Amino acid sequence: MHVPKGFGVVTPYIFAEAAEDYVRFLEAAFGVRELGRSMAPDGRIANCQLRFGSTTIMVSDASRDFPPSRAALYLYVEDADAAMARAEGAGAERIMDVDDMPYGDRQGGRSRPLGQHLVDIAAAERRSLFLTTRRPTRTRPHVAAGRIRPQAGGTRPRPALAA
Repeated sequence: MHVPKGFGVVTPYIFAEAAEDYVRFLEAAFGVRELGRSMAPDGRIANCQLRFGSTTIMVSDASRDFPPSRAALYLYVEDADAAMARAEGAGAERIMDVDDMPYGDRQGGRSRPLGQHLVDIAAAERRSLFLTTRRPTRTRPHVAAGRIRPQAGGTRPRPALAA
């Protein structure tokens, strides 16, 4: 199988009303770099490839056959507070304040309307690793106390659910 350089086996593809405006928003808010685009005969974006660091996404103008997407993107950035401030400055709406998460990320969320649909964007910076790669055993105090329950068939613990 051949995957083009800069793409993943799974590559996000977003259909947006006013795709040009969305591309400009992503450039202003997150510094994405446009790699190339194809235009439809009617002047709409048929395909625009954008690079976020090491990840490429594709954006096209929505149509009757490909209606606007509802999407959520999770971006790792150097500074989540600054990234969310830039997103708001570029026209995004705050949907989640930036805060430290229990899984080790400092994360915030913003939403950008695209016609009738939204693209929710969370930007996070990794502060620390929360998950372990060793299988927990019943002899470990945090497992025995019920604070973390082994995940069936997995290698990482997950927090116990409240009763």
